[in-house]
Amino acid sequence: MLGHENAGRVAAVGDLVSTVAVGDPVLVCPPHTCGLCVACRRGRDMMCEQHQFTGLTMDGGFAEYLVVSERSIVKLPDGLDPVDVAPYSDAGITSYHAVKRLAHLVVPGSTIVALGIGGVGHVGLQLLRELGSGGTIVAVDPNPQRRALAAGLGADAVLDSAEVVEGLGDLTGGRGADLVMDFVGNDETHAAGMGMLVRGGTYSIVGFGGTVTMPSAAMVGNENTIVGNLVGSWIDLWEVLQLHARGRLTLKTETHPLENVNDVLAMLREGEITGRAVLTPNPSNGREQP
Repeated sequence: MLGHENAGRVAAVGDLVSTVAVGDPVLVCPPHTCGLCVACRRGRDMMCEQHQFTGLTMDGGFAEYLVVSERSIVKLPDGLDPVDVAPYSDAGITSYHAVKRLAHLVVPGSTIVALGIGGVGHVGLQLLRELGSGGTIVAVDPNPQRRALAAGLGADAVLDSAEVVEGLGDLTGGRGADLVMDFVGNDETHAAGMGMLVRGGTYSIVGFGGTVTMPSAAMVGNENTIVGNLVGSWIDLWEVLQLHARGRLTLKTETHPLENVNDVLAMLREGEITGRAVLTPNPSNGREQP
């Protein structure tokens, strides 16, 4: 069963559960982990030797109820509603993990490009501002609504994908980008991302699906770096929620009843969702059971 970004209220707990109680609002961190292997001990949950993933290798949340381990539960800070923050379960931790790893590159005088301001990218754009210490943040997207969203979320410049080469050249005096965060990950964005890097620049892949091709001589001669990112850890999700609770992040969402899931998936395929769509299994019960 699909559904990897899950939030709700605890309906029942096992006898040994001690960190949450019935009625608590929570998010579900999608990686299921053992807590005992070296990767888990190091806090790299997504590298767990026993790794499973909600909605992919285990039953997901396209249902009224979902059974998960206590290790996967993150209790919400006071005042947050599960419906409003559900997408942080993956879109939030994936973007947070990716930006946190490279935040040391977001410094005054640097140029940072965010490719794709969708469900993951609009969170990542804000995290570049929150976790970095300066730099010019450039948002790139072909969709005018998403470009408007990026401008409203604090991007220093917003470019249409079709004009990014010329636009970035004008912004940087022909220099290019020190860091490119690719939240799309198709063949077109791979080529564009690598092509706009300065010497010594870094290309970070968050979205995926294409193939990266680059001559090794060019990689070595320019000392460019390619970084891949796999979701995030439990503590990444906890930290994202702290930022949201303090008003430092905005999550763009729209809600739909679970019974309309196929229509919503079609809208996603057609690019008709700006931000993230949240499915609610019990719309008649208000916001109590997302």
